[in-house]
Amino acid sequence: MARTDLFDLGGLRLSAGDGRRLELEVAQDGLELAEERYAIGPAQVPVTLEVSRLVGGGYALRLRFDATLSGPCMRCLEPASLAIAVDAREVDVPGGGEELDSPYVDGDVVDVRRWAHDAVALAAPAQVLCTPGCLGLCPVCAVPLAVAGPEHHHEREPDPRWEKLRELRFD
Repeated sequence: MARTDLFDLGGLRLSAGDGRRLELEVAQDGLELAEERYAIGPAQVPVTLEVSRLVGGGYALRLRFDATLSGPCMRCLEPASLAIAVDAREVDVPGGGEELDSPYVDGDVVDVRRWAHDAVALAAPAQVLCTPGCLGLCPVCAVPLAVAGPEHHHEREPDPRWEKLRELRFD
């Protein structure tokens, strides 16, 4: 498979109602989530692009692939890696209005690379975690709570807003 960032749909010469399934490879750049960089792997992601020509003109598109998102855990900063399955659909009908105008299709050319990148961002979870039950870091000393154990604790400083109440004496 050759790397394909832009694909010319017109070259398929599809008639209305015809469809085609294509196996392509798309380069992937990293992704930024919550101000952290995450790598998308592999660098050349094998994708399946399904193209159908619509009766009134335009295209119905489906993009499917599996990728891996790797970077720091959002709770404890340890390395995290998770598999993402992407199944994205787009419709592009020239003159069909905003809802039928795909941002990834320009004329008969689809920007597969940008579409795949955005699809990974939408398929990514709200939080990238090293394990589903990651406990994060201790807010006082920043020790990972997964290794600190249940006996890990710190004495709290008294809240200064309650100081006057501590002065009360009931004799």
